[in-house]
Amino acid sequence: MLTNIMYVTLYVTDQERALRFYTDQLGLEKRVDYPGPDGRFLTIGVPGSPLEIILWPHAAAAGQLAELQPGTTPGPVFLESDDLRADFEVLRERGVTFDQPEPEDYGYGVRIEAVDPDGNRISLRQRAAWQSRGDG
Repeated sequence: MLTNIMYVTLYVTDQERALRFYTDQLGLEKRVDYPGPDGRFLTIGVPGSPLEIILWPHAAAAGQLAELQPGTTPGPVFLESDDLRADFEVLRERGVTFDQPEPEDYGYGVRIEAVDPDGNRISLRQRAAWQSRGDG
């Protein structure tokens, strides 16, 4: 039986630049950095979470930069915050680019979209107080 989501992949054109963004700016941690025969295998993750994000090298022509327009499709990765408005201030000071000037309230909590140097959208969310974090 399947037991866990092991990895998700984000395509990046420059692994070192992406690593700096995700660690220095977003505050994630580097997990695996292996110079394998097929290229560098590089993963990051949220401290304390078992899920890892692979920063996979991909040519720039493979995708287009994300348009920073509120209300568009969210990013492929959702990162959760206990206090998104406070984290937003810290991340903005670190140079993270957002699609709106401030996080917004919505039916399930608070949200805002960030974008990495390759145009990958990163959805940042804070659950509403009424939401349970149980397994359902």
